[in-house]
Amino acid sequence: MASASHLTATGTAPGCARHRETARRRGTPAADRFTLARDRVHGLLPAVLRLVVPATAVGFAAISTFTYAVDLTLLAVLFDGLGVPYPLAVTVGYVVAFGLAFVLNRRLNFRSTDHVGRQSARYVATVVVNYLLFILLLSSVLEAVATNYLLARLIAGACEAVFMYLMMRLVVFRRA
Repeated sequence: MASASHLTATGTAPGCARHRETARRRGTPAADRFTLARDRVHGLLPAVLRLVVPATAVGFAAISTFTYAVDLTLLAVLFDGLGVPYPLAVTVGYVVAFGLAFVLNRRLNFRSTDHVGRQSARYVATVVVNYLLFILLLSSVLEAVATNYLLARLIAGACEAVFMYLMMRLVVFRRA
C-alpha cells in the first residue's frame, strides 16, 4: 500500500487501478453533465429501443453530429474563406473532426482512463479501416452499380456510423 502522503482524496494511490476506476466513476463536471444529458435523451427512447440501444450510442450520435459540423465548418472556412486547396481542406477537416471525436468520446461518453497511447493507436487503425471500407470502397461500389452518388454516400455513412460506434465501444475504449 502507498504511504499516506501519496494517497489522493479517494484514499487510493494515484497509479493504481482502484484509483483510476474511482476517478472514472467520479468524472469531471463536464463529463457528469454530458452523462446526465445523454442518459435523459436515452430515457426518452421507446422502451424497446432502450433495450437494444445503449446510452453510449446516444452520446456517440451527439458527439458525431457535433464533430461533423466542425468538419464542415472547417471545410467552408479553409476552402471558401482562405482559398486552401479542396483536398487539403477536406483532409484537415476530417483529421480535426476525428481527433476531436476521439477526445470527446474518451472523456465524456466512454469516460475512459486507460492508456491513451494504446487507445490512440487502436483509434487511428479504426479510422483508417473505416475510411478504406466505407468512404472509399462501399460508396464507390454502390455508385458503380448505378446508385445515386449522394444516396451511396448516405448509405456508406450510416454503415460507417455503426462501425465506428461498435469499434469505439468494443475495441478502442473496451473495458478490461
